Amino acid sequence: MGPNATVTGPGRQRATAAGGDATPTVVEPGAAWGEYLAAARQLDGVRRGAAAAAGEQARSAEAAREELAVVRSGLASQQELLRELGVPAISLVPSPPELTEAARSMAGGPAAVLAALRAARGRAEAADAALAARGRFRPGSWPAPARNLLVYGPFALVVPLIQVAVYAATGIGPASVAALICGLPMPAVAFVAGWVGIGRLFRVGPAERLDRTVRFGALVCLVPAVLVTAGLLLALLAG
Repeated sequence: MGPNATVTGPGRQRATAAGGDATPTVVEPGAAWGEYLAAARQLDGVRRGAAAAAGEQARSAEAAREELAVVRSGLASQQELLRELGVPAISLVPSPPELTEAARSMAGGPAAVLAALRAARGRAEAADAALAARGRFRPGSWPAPARNLLVYGPFALVVPLIQVAVYAATGIGPASVAALICGLPMPAVAFVAGWVGIGRLFRVGPAERLDRTVRFGALVCLVPAVLVTAGLLLALLAG
């Protein structure tokens, strides 16, 4: 230690400049420790913020993967349904502008991707609701008995109505007897015609089997013929 320096106590040092003037430099241990603690707290805050951001990104990425699986499944079922409805395959593929817009909306990281996927899922669910609302008015989506009744019913009523019309026009006579006799095998013909018509009108997937409700169809075709035949026989016998 030189002759121009005087130690006044711990942490205090007085230095003499070259010109002989003494400029005191005081270092307070308490102030230095406070600055150190503040810097440590700031660094810890930065570290915690970075860890929280990384954790949030990881959670967003995991949620985005789960959302993507749900959206893919929903879109696959929608595409299959739309193909069955006759929509061209080219219309079910996104166009280049749509792909560009989707890529732009997902450029903000996992959180942006998750938001875009949730928006896509909402639109897909809205489309499902619209298709379901329209499907309620399509006979193909009705229960099999109600749907098949639209085919079996008209065929089952054709011959009985003709028999009633002939009887009303001619009364008791050969024409009514001929109509009655000709109408006896007609329930079987109506059933066969309905069975074929159901296969032509209603389509199902390759892995599904079309339910023609055979017993129900036979009953629908038989009941009108039996009732009309019984009525005509009673009228003929009474006449």
